[in-house]
Amino acid sequence: MENVVIIGSGCAGWTAALYTARANLKPLVITGEQPGGLLTTTSIVENFPGFPEGVDGYELMTRMQKQAERFGTRVNYCNAVQAVDFSKRPFELTAGGEKLEAKTVIIATGASHRHLGLESEDLLEKKGVTYCATCDGALPMFRNQPLVVVGGGDSACEEATFLTRFASVVYLVHRRDSLRASKIMADRTLANPKIKMVWDSAITEVLGVKQEKVTGVKVKHLKTNAEHTLDCAGVFIAIGHVPNTGIFKPFINTDENGYIIRAGGAATNVPGVFVAGDCSDHVYRQAITAAGMGCAAAIEAERFLAAQNA
Repeated sequence: MENVVIIGSGCAGWTAALYTARANLKPLVITGEQPGGLLTTTSIVENFPGFPEGVDGYELMTRMQKQAERFGTRVNYCNAVQAVDFSKRPFELTAGGEKLEAKTVIIATGASHRHLGLESEDLLEKKGVTYCATCDGALPMFRNQPLVVVGGGDSACEEATFLTRFASVVYLVHRRDSLRASKIMADRTLANPKIKMVWDSAITEVLGVKQEKVTGVKVKHLKTNAEHTLDCAGVFIAIGHVPNTGIFKPFINTDENGYIIRAGGAATNVPGVFVAGDCSDHVYRQAITAAGMGCAAAIEAERFLAAQNA
């Protein structure tokens, strides 16, 4: 039986692992389908303390993992947790077809990219529709081609700026008439001569299904309803995230968007189950806040176990 099982391996998960490992609880981390989480798809992290020149997202996650493993964290690289049962003690989890028992669980499953919800988007995914500029922007199919980014937050601005290294032009399509991004990101984006803003607009169709590759997008102006077409070789969608919490909903309270509701601190409504990171945080959603939440969840799990053994 495990003292602590941590589900997820982003900033929250590895920080929780570090703290519980240093408390000699020998935590087990289940990495999930994307070890290191979404931060591994970020080229440069400029706002994580301790890295004045910035740090590659993959490198940051690798360092966190090594630090946690140094103190005794064990890692299960199975794709995901398929099922949980928090109705009895010890808790039961199924991961990679294997049954696990745990005294405490820390949920740090993060969030996944939100989709536009278009049929053509799904049909052309990996054929020019993508959700990660860092992963795919340098592909030959996108070089010296017009590209489209959808969104208006920090992620969309970062994607658009990154793609200017490869694209002939980047169209940034946003539903509003101003960016939601932080001022520094917005100013950097608007000042880039290779980024062309498409304000008050939404994509209604991704073109190229018959050709089995993206050839353009249909864009609707939301104030005038006028439509036009933008020729492009790729569509990079950066419109937010959906929390990865589906398997927990029979037991754990979530809000209408699926984010886990904290019952004070890092606790959930189930004693012994704690939460950290973007699967619970829809306000800040930063690497550093996720790490802080991972620390809090670990300390609370340690105190919970100490009280049980008292």
